[in-house]
Amino acid sequence: MNKISPHNTDPAIVAAFTADEAEKRIENTKVGCALVVTLMPLGSTMDYVFYHDQLWPFFGLRLACSSIAVIIWALLYTRLGRQQSQWLGLAVPLLPVVFLTWIIAVTNGFGSTYYAALNLVLLAVGAVLHWTLRESIVAVLLALAMYVGAGFFHGHFSEIGMKFIFNNFYFIALMDVIVVVGTYFQSRARFREFVLRLELDKNRAALETSLTQLKENEAQLVQSEKLASLGRMSAGMIHEINNPLNFATTGLFTLRKKGKYLAAEQQADYADILKDVEEGVNRVKTIISDLRMFTHPDTELRDRVAVGEVVTAALRFLNNECKEKVEFEQDLPANQTIWANKNKLIHVLTNLLQNSLDAMKTKTFTDEKPTVKISGRMENGVSFLSVRDNGPGIAAANLDKIYDPFFTTKDVGEGMGLGLSIVYRIVREAKGKVFVRTEVGKFCEFTLEFPATEKTTATN
Repeated sequence: MNKISPHNTDPAIVAAFTADEAEKRIENTKVGCALVVTLMPLGSTMDYVFYHDQLWPFFGLRLACSSIAVIIWALLYTRLGRQQSQWLGLAVPLLPVVFLTWIIAVTNGFGSTYYAALNLVLLAVGAVLHWTLRESIVAVLLALAMYVGAGFFHGHFSEIGMKFIFNNFYFIALMDVIVVVGTYFQSRARFREFVLRLELDKNRAALETSLTQLKENEAQLVQSEKLASLGRMSAGMIHEINNPLNFATTGLFTLRKKGKYLAAEQQADYADILKDVEEGVNRVKTIISDLRMFTHPDTELRDRVAVGEVVTAALRFLNNECKEKVEFEQDLPANQTIWANKNKLIHVLTNLLQNSLDAMKTKTFTDEKPTVKISGRMENGVSFLSVRDNGPGIAAANLDKIYDPFFTTKDVGEGMGLGLSIVYRIVREAKGKVFVRTEVGKFCEFTLEFPATEKTTATN
């Protein structure tokens, strides 16, 4: 940590401390006004004892002093008063100083016992007001100068005695030194306290962020364990489902051979029924094959993957969620391929499609239908695959963070912000690139760039 001194610490901290002190100064000056308004009229009891014949003139001046303090107090609640709070803060303690030194000048001069009241004012400066060292020096020197001026204005030094004058001057000067030294150390202590409080706030914020990150990591670990358990369970289920599928396939083969013994007018319907059943069984086989591949542990094996097969598999995984809700458009070349890991590529496309579906749920469609367009092209041995939706798009402020792990704009519980991070990692592993184009309120398009063949990969 920097040494606690306004002269050799972070300028930003000093600026923050100055702003904080300015706010506290305003509140403390209000307290000073309250003390002046209250204590000045009460001082008439001393006037009654020492200067009974001038009680009412002095009382009028005390009320005038309190009235000025009330005006300053009211100004501190205005914008102008807050801007000039430093000068108003200096004026508040000088009000009683001016009044007291005037009484000293017109009564007994250096012989007046009211010098003790000056000490009380200076004590209030050190105890109540948050002054800087420079301000306190100016204030106490002004008070001392006005006291000396009041004494010389009165004169009659021979009547008072130099010992008495020295005694009063000494105690006022001593109080000045105490106030200045006390203000200096109080200012340092307040600054030190402010820096420590600032550090505490930063540490608390960092701790809260760390706790949030730990919770998210814990949720991700739980989710990973669930997926791992699902993979193990799926492997067993796939095996159990494959057995009856094989029986069904064998039975269909037998039934097809037996069809020739049916009457001629029944054979056409019989063949159509067998064809429908066979297509259903083959569809289940395809789903089982995709599920086996998707739940299989990731490998680094890469091959030439047909883009059409990847798109079909990804859409099959999302079929229930998007059926009859979203319109899918495909514009894919017949022979487009990508040199990648097929399982991981399906994962990438599934994440992009899922993001599009989630985004479009947050947009109200009136003149158009929620639409996702999947398009591809090949150029100079490079294969491009794009996913474009007409959802709400991505805000410009979030574009630099969309690939960060755990960054999400979804509500709590609806996503952990890992989809695009996984997409980015897998694409980079395949020697590919990810690009995004978006316009808020209109569309969002992710384009994946992959090598089309192993030879292309070697030259990139």
